[in-house]
Amino acid sequence: MPLRRGTRGWVVFFILSLLLWTGLLQQARADELPWSQRMADSTIKRWPKGKFVSDDKPWVWNYELGVLLQGMNDAWYHSANGAYYTYIKESIDPFINEDGSISTYKPENNALDDLVLGRELLLLYEVTQDAKYYKAAMLLRQQLKEHPRTSDGGFWHKQRYPQQMWLDGLYMAEPFYAEYAATFHEPQDFEDITQQFVLMEKHSRDPKTGLLHHGWDETKTQIWADKTTGISPNFWARGMGWYMMALVDTLPYYPDNDPGREQLLGILQRLATAVAKYQDKNSGLWYEVVDKAGSKDNYFESSAACMFTYAFAKGVRLGYLSTNYSSTAARAYQGILKQFARVDSTGEVTLTETVKAIGLGTDKVHDGSYSYYVSQEVISNDPKGIGAFLMASTEMEAAQTAALGHGKTILLDAWFNSQMRKDATGQMVSYHYKWNDFSNSGYSLFGHLLREYGLKTDTLYEAPTVQNLSKAQIYLIVSPDNLNWNKNPHYMDADSAARIAEWVKQGGLLVIMENDPSHADIEHLNTLAEHFGMHFNSVLRNAVDGDHYEMGRVDVNGDGPIFRAPHILFMKEICTLTLNQPATAIWHNKGDVMMAEAQFGKGKVIAFVDPWLYNEYTDGRKLPQPYDNLGGGKEYVRWLLEQLPGKH
Repeated sequence: MPLRRGTRGWVVFFILSLLLWTGLLQQARADELPWSQRMADSTIKRWPKGKFVSDDKPWVWNYELGVLLQGMNDAWYHSANGAYYTYIKESIDPFINEDGSISTYKPENNALDDLVLGRELLLLYEVTQDAKYYKAAMLLRQQLKEHPRTSDGGFWHKQRYPQQMWLDGLYMAEPFYAEYAATFHEPQDFEDITQQFVLMEKHSRDPKTGLLHHGWDETKTQIWADKTTGISPNFWARGMGWYMMALVDTLPYYPDNDPGREQLLGILQRLATAVAKYQDKNSGLWYEVVDKAGSKDNYFESSAACMFTYAFAKGVRLGYLSTNYSSTAARAYQGILKQFARVDSTGEVTLTETVKAIGLGTDKVHDGSYSYYVSQEVISNDPKGIGAFLMASTEMEAAQTAALGHGKTILLDAWFNSQMRKDATGQMVSYHYKWNDFSNSGYSLFGHLLREYGLKTDTLYEAPTVQNLSKAQIYLIVSPDNLNWNKNPHYMDADSAARIAEWVKQGGLLVIMENDPSHADIEHLNTLAEHFGMHFNSVLRNAVDGDHYEMGRVDVNGDGPIFRAPHILFMKEICTLTLNQPATAIWHNKGDVMMAEAQFGKGKVIAFVDPWLYNEYTDGRKLPQPYDNLGGGKEYVRWLLEQLPGKH
């Protein structure tokens, strides 16, 4: 029967009201998300598959995409939102051919800018183990082998800019160079990486202010170059932002004993001191030309503020910078949100006031003058600015927890779980529940989470002793090998168990995350566990058939000492625990003991029946909603830190 006119009106009103309410509800939910996720979601909507140019413009391999995707990478690891990983992969894949060649990449240009996307190639290789990404990264590494250099060994910025070093180039090349060296067994490269930073500071640092000039021309012939020193005349904010980000992104790959590490730390600390002095006291921001506050046409620029915020916050979190710089980063981030972040009626986030392009050229326009820097086009939603905003936001969100584990080390066992596999170079590498394993079997996201809580992550590749355990506050043993997974396993024995127990007695925190009997050794591990009244049962619970994830569902009601909020966790194929004194249960599920603790001397032992925080079921690429292993993992890490001696 047809609706009467009045009825139709009410139906239309109801539908419009429902749509309005739905829109408001969606915006309210978006507003509840951290800024990193709000911007990441806005970016995916604004630029599908990373393409930020119009269809009538050529889409080529470019550094701006590299900065944008690095920000998305940080957002992915911070949130475990698999859509962010998918965005990275879908943005990179159109350029990569099956043989590893890169469409539109021109190595003959010798442009350092082309190398920054190599970081995403390394990520995709490490996650997927697909050799085409390794082959593509090798092409970029080959460019560095043949890249032209200044007479003292510095990389030219580009072929078209001979004998010139720019601050920008350090970010474009060195983090990729360092990650490649660390991943593919080329430790000798760190000497060259150190040299690039040292040369850039040597040639560009102003002894009076401590700031760095944008560029240096060895020939001293460019229109912008000082005829005596070869340096450009001004201190460009984003240029120093590039350089500071390069330092904090390169340092994590350095071996602790590499002499270059201390050199880079010194450079970072000197530059941090200088940059902090020029932070505007009222806004927390920096001017486009850093040392000319209040000069005509000078302005606060957003990408530089994001880069400085990121570098200060990450430097503090990783222990490279004094904690005093936390307030520098916090003031800057509040200034960014107040002055540059805009949210429209749909919840989409815009970043304003980013200078589009700055360069030192051979013509009269790109002359490095003050008027040049302050007269270039300023735009909203520049991909470089968005990438830097994502990085800054993830670091500031992590800063809320970074102080909890500051100065503490967690040492991961790689002796009782010592599985090896060949990498793309044919060399054998450690994997399976390891910090540097980004594939499904790895603990790379768990390690990142621990570092967001301020902990230093390290690995022990030899049998434990009281001495080699003494450098850590937490020792983590995960799923020790059985013959199904390692034909030559290192089984737990009475001597090793006694040494570990002695370390615990002296004040260590031992964490054991066991597995089911088909995937891990239980019999020998109990030699250690029974020191503390714990016995892992050789049973299989939560067997999962294919993608029937509900078979591994574990509901947490959120009223316990570990999990203070509700979570739906996924734990596939687990064992259980039987306890005696001094062990006590701290979490039950369906009548089984899932976690136990035992005070032992000055230390403590925590036992868990599953290694549940590995990438496959934590990083968001596989598990559907509403599973929330990362959310549960954050509570687990917080609780672990509370168990350290002196914390309770």
